[in-house]
Amino acid sequence: MAWTILFVAGLLEVGWAIGLKYTEGFSRLVPSVLTLAAMAGSVILLGLALKWLPIGTAYAVWTGIGAVGTAVLGIILFGEPATALRLASIGLIVGGIVGLKLVT
Repeated sequence: MAWTILFVAGLLEVGWAIGLKYTEGFSRLVPSVLTLAAMAGSVILLGLALKWLPIGTAYAVWTGIGAVGTAVLGIILFGEPATALRLASIGLIVGGIVGLKLVT
């Protein structure tokens, strides 16, 4: 259950990171409120998952999910470049997340 909570926390981190783009410097009300809610939910769920998971593992996985999800959505939603080096780097992060899950 802790891993599921951590995964949802990571997805919320992706949500608030992408949401920041849509807030336009927190000048748009609805995207700003949704982004702030995702931020709060992400941190609350991370804190809950830490009741059962080691901090080093949980934090690395949480930020890894956020980094990978945000990078992928940046490519899909905003037309950011999908170069081979960028995709390989995303793959390395995914490998690190999987490795941490396997050893915990």
